[in-house]
Amino acid sequence: MILILIQYPMRTLLRFSYLLFIFCASCGNVATKKADSGEKEENSIENKVEAQAESKVILFFGNSLTAGMGLDPNEAFPALIQEKVDSLELSYKVVNAGLSGETTASGKNRIGWVLNADIEVFVLELGANDGLRGIPLEETRSNLQEIIDVVHQKNPNTAIILAGMQIPPNMGQDYTSEFKEIFPELAKENNIDLIPFLLEDVAGNPELNQPDGIHPTAEGQKIIANNIWPIIASVLKNKKELAIE
Repeated sequence: MILILIQYPMRTLLRFSYLLFIFCASCGNVATKKADSGEKEENSIENKVEAQAESKVILFFGNSLTAGMGLDPNEAFPALIQEKVDSLELSYKVVNAGLSGETTASGKNRIGWVLNADIEVFVLELGANDGLRGIPLEETRSNLQEIIDVVHQKNPNTAIILAGMQIPPNMGQDYTSEFKEIFPELAKENNIDLIPFLLEDVAGNPELNQPDGIHPTAEGQKIIANNIWPIIASVLKNKKELAIE
C-alpha cells in the first residue's frame, strides 16, 4: 500500500514514481506468498474481533499502513492509539483489522465477518491501492460507500471515521485530484468524521519511512497516531456525552 503527498518538487516526484515502479514490480513476486498467507491473516483478525466481543471496540479497517507492514504490531498506529486510550483509563479495546494489499473491493468482501463484535468506532482506511492501480473512481467511491452502509446497517450507532488518501500523479492530474476529493465528499455526504490525510508530515520524508520509501518507520507511525488521535478523542467524547444524555 502506497500513500504519497503530491506537493513536492519534480525531483522528489520522480523519486516517488521510481519507488512506485519498484513496489509494483515487487508485488508480482510476492503475490503467491500473500495468497498463501492471506487466509491465515484474515483468520487472525477475525479472532481478534471475536476476542473483544464483550468490550467496546475501536476497529481500524485498512491495508498495510494499518497493519504496520515491516514493523512489530505494537509499533503500528492502532497499537499506539490503544496506549493513548489506556493512559486515559478509557474502557475501549483497539482491534487492528489491517490487511496488506487490501483494496476497497476486497475490503467490501470481508467487511461482514469483521463486524462480529459490536463496534463503537470504525476507522476506514482504504482506497490508495485502488488509485495506484487506476481503478475507476466511481468504483472506488461505490465500494467505500457500501462499506459505510454495511457498518451503519449492522449498528446505526457506530461512529465512522474515514481516512483521506492521496496518490502520486502517475495516473494524470485529473484522476489524482478527483481521487483525493472522494474522501471529503463521502465524509460530508454520510455525515461522518474525516482524517484529511493519514500520512500528513510523514509521506515523502525518508527519515520517517522504511527503506522501501513507502511504509512508515516506527517514528512515522507515532506521527500518524498523533495526527488521528484528536479526531478519535473527539468521537469518544461525543459518544460519552450522548450516553449521559
